[in-house]
Formats: sequence, structure tokens, C-alpha cells
Amino acid sequence: MMAGLFFILLALTATGCFQAGEVTDHGTIILVFKHGKLSGDERVLPNLLREFERRHPGVVVREELLPASSDQQHQYYAMNLDGGRAPFDLLGIDTIWAQEFAKAGWIAPLDGLLAPAEQEEFFRGPIEAATFNGRLYAVPWYVDAGVLYYRRDLLDRHGLEPPRTWLELVRAAKVVLEAEPTSALTGFVWQGKQYEGLMCVTLEVLRSNGTDLWSGDRDRAEQGLRFLRETIATHRITPLSTSMADEESTRWIFGEGHALFMRNWPYAWSLLQQEGSPVRGKVGVVSLPAFSGFSSAPVLGGWMLAIPNSSTHQEVVGELIRFLTSPDSQRKVAVELGYNPVRRALYADESLLEVRPLLKDLQPILLEARPRPITPYYLLISQAVQPEVSAVVVGRKSPREALDTIKRRVDQIVGEQRVTAVMER
Repeated sequence: MMAGLFFILLALTATGCFQAGEVTDHGTIILVFKHGKLSGDERVLPNLLREFERRHPGVVVREELLPASSDQQHQYYAMNLDGGRAPFDLLGIDTIWAQEFAKAGWIAPLDGLLAPAEQEEFFRGPIEAATFNGRLYAVPWYVDAGVLYYRRDLLDRHGLEPPRTWLELVRAAKVVLEAEPTSALTGFVWQGKQYEGLMCVTLEVLRSNGTDLWSGDRDRAEQGLRFLRETIATHRITPLSTSMADEESTRWIFGEGHALFMRNWPYAWSLLQQEGSPVRGKVGVVSLPAFSGFSSAPVLGGWMLAIPNSSTHQEVVGELIRFLTSPDSQRKVAVELGYNPVRRALYADESLLEVRPLLKDLQPILLEARPRPITPYYLLISQAVQPEVSAVVVGRKSPREALDTIKRRVDQIVGEQRVTAVMER
């Protein structure tokens, strides 16, 4: 907690010489753009901002970076937006925050910025996640979805195809592990630590069985949770350390050549293909598997751009959002930073596909990606549910016991919020 507060205070004070919407004595408008650090070449985004300034004389955009932790970013935003006078004009937000921020009245509606016809040019999932009570409150910046990485060389060696079902994944892992017992290889790595990544994995597995964590078919939900535990305890294709695994630890295991399959986000691809990588040229990416009779259900990820209600220069900030999400800017970020553009037409851009051929494989996955539950109370629900799913992963609870507790906790959260909403009215 103390470390988190330190970073929040550091973010508050490190660049305190600029104020949101400040106008200098010379009439220059200074816009403050808060966001988490992007991976890749640190010059790309600043160069884009300088280009925006050239196109808008009298406007200067100052970046102020937040800690990498999304939890710390959320805490910073909540502390500053709730005060009604945020020290920034533009903010980068996780897709799961838009509903909460909109309901709280912290961010401005952007219907006039992105007309319905132009919204159709974006992937549908991010637009849905950014819409609250029929109004758009954020503009998608870049998009993500859960994918399955696999060792193409090992599947080819043993005459196997990439799995389309979870059962096929288990069978393929067992075939390869039994055929190569001395290879220090594990079958399937995924994010099992008690954090938001575990929620993503769990939703992907349960939704690919036609159900959900707190609604839908109860038997299928139990089957999905049981599958996660069985990859560790029964099938033994997933290491015990999974209960502590996040995106980077699983990427390291897979990237060092120690896993056959990995659930992760598309960001890992470029890192796996770097010169010197043990798996360079040996990896493939496909949609996540599903249970028999159902379809793959990747969870939507990515980030958006929003304007705090307190910004005094919302019109020019809106122009900055339009610039950063324009086809040209999106193409540049896709090529030079490796982020996935939010405009669907770019996935048919031959010049872009020559540089990033993986986008062709990602397009159908991104089209089918589903947002996490679209509710202002998602973070509360997620924090209540994570310990229960974690208890199943480590074998402390049965799926039925966990689902019973999850239903009670979610019903309590939703019920309390309904009462609060009535009292506020």
C-alpha cells in the first residue's frame, strides 16, 4: 500500500509545473495528457504529439506518464477525477473503466466527436464498452483480445493441428509431453494469479462453454472452473506455479521454449520473434479453444481515450483524440509500436499487412472478442470474485462452492448499488 501511495504521489508531483488547460501569457494552450507508459520505441507517441502541435499552432501537449500498474493508474484517476478539478485534459483508460467513470460523471460524453456512422468503422466490442446509457464516453485507442500461442514446430513434428477445443488441447499436450519426456517442457501456461488476468482467463473458458461466472448454465460453469483446476491437478499439463502466474511470467516460460501452449495477449508476439529468442520462427497464433458445440470467446482488452469533465478545452482535446485515432496515426502506432489498431479497415491494408502480417490472423479474433461485463460496478465484482476462482485454481474450494459464494457476493454488490441509486435519485 505504501509503495502504491508513493507512486501515486510521485505521479502527482513529478510534473506539477503544468496545469490542465493552462493558457500562457503568449496565448499558448497547454494540454496535459495522462497515460500509462507504452512499450516499444519511446519516440513514437511524442513524435505524433509534435505533429499535432504543428497542425494546431498555439497548442502544446505535455505527456505525463503514470505507473505501469493499471491498479495504480485507476487509483490515481479516481483520486483526481472525484475532486472535480482534474490536473489533466486527456486520459488513457482501460476498457473496463469507462462505465464506472461515466456513471460517476467524471468524463465527458463524446457523441458529437464520433458520429454513429464513424463508430461503425471501429471494432464493435470497444465501442460497446465505451457506451453508457446510450452515449459514447470514450474513443478506442488500441485493441486487444486473448489468444492461444502454440509451438508450431512441435505440433508439426508430432503430426498435430492447432486445437479447436479444450479437449484437443489437453490431448495434444499429453502426446507431445509423453513423446518428449526429457525436454523440460510443460503443456499449457495461463494467468492463474489472483488478479484481473485470472478473471479474463476464467471468462474465456466459461463463455466458451456457453455460460458465465454469475449467470447462465450452472453445470457448464462448474465444468469450466473444473477444467482450469484439472489442467494442473488431473491432466498435469499446467505447472503448479500457475497460481502465481501473470502475463509476463507465462510469456517468459513460453518464450524460453518451456511450454507447448500459452494463453496471452497479442503483445507477446513481437517479443517472441525478437532476434535471439529461442522460439523465434517456431510460434503460431490461433483463436482460443472452446468446449464442444460452442465457439471461442476471447475477452476484449485494450485502452481508450477520454476527456475529464473539468477540462476547459474540450474542443481542442477532442481534436487530439481524433488525430490519435485517425487511420494515419493508428497505422504508425501499429507499425512502430506493435499495437493493434481499432479501425477495422486497416486490417485489409496491404501495406500494413506486409509489415505486420499477424494482423490478418488477429482480425477474426478481435471481431469475436467480448467485453467483460459492461457495468459501472465491474471492478467491485471482479475484486469479489477473484479470491473464489483462485481458491478453485489452488484446490481449496470446489467449483460448486466457489460459484455459490460468487453468486451471493455479486447479488449483494448489485443489490447495494441499486439501493444507492434509488437513494441518490
